[in-house]
Amino acid sequence: QVQLVESGGGLVQPGGSLRLACAASGRIGRINDMAWYRQAPGKQRELVAVITRGGTTNYVDSVKGRVTISRDNAKNTVYLQMNSLKPEDTAVYYCKIIVGIYSLSEYWGQGTQVTVSS
Repeated sequence: QVQLVESGGGLVQPGGSLRLACAASGRIGRINDMAWYRQAPGKQRELVAVITRGGTTNYVDSVKGRVTISRDNAKNTVYLQMNSLKPEDTAVYYCKIIVGIYSLSEYWGQGTQVTVSS
């Protein structure tokens, strides 16, 4: 069983910063891609950022230059540093990991609320 525990969400003013963390535990095996998604009220869940096992990153255009995804393979943890936050960044943020070598499985975190408001 694999568990993902997210932390770091909260209420922040526009222009502020937050750092999300997602720690994986349990019978994990090899972690491949690690990613953050978000879902705003009334909208579909969207990919925010992804990082491969080798450290290659990719971002949705709306967060480029403001958000950085990173990972600590020794701790099985992925981070999302968010700066210059905007009200439109308000959403529930979910982490996802892809594990396995020959057979791949994906696991999701429970979500953490990020609210950007004055």
